[in-house]
Amino acid sequence: MALAAYLLKYDQAFWLPLMLATLGNTLGGIVTVWLGTRLPATAIPQRAAWLSRHGAVTLALSWVPVLGDALCLAAGWLRWPWRRVLPWLVLGKFVRYLALAASLRGLLQ
Repeated sequence: MALAAYLLKYDQAFWLPLMLATLGNTLGGIVTVWLGTRLPATAIPQRAAWLSRHGAVTLALSWVPVLGDALCLAAGWLRWPWRRVLPWLVLGKFVRYLALAASLRGLLQ
């Protein structure tokens, strides 16, 4: 909501608030992945098998409410390497805010 309010008030601004919103949400996702690494490693249940099949690319959906947090937690629990997790996590968060900012910008014009 803060991004929307800022873009509505300062319609000439676009990239800085977009990057700040992406950074903040990505940091939250990183904390959730880290918390997942604190969970005990056990056998992968059948419900999580599709995560193993698709890998870190599923984190592009990390922006989806509730599901995104579960995906980040699962990424940590499955001990996926950070070098594969971070790009997809950032991409998912960035695309979300880019779409939001672009739609608000379209409304303003």
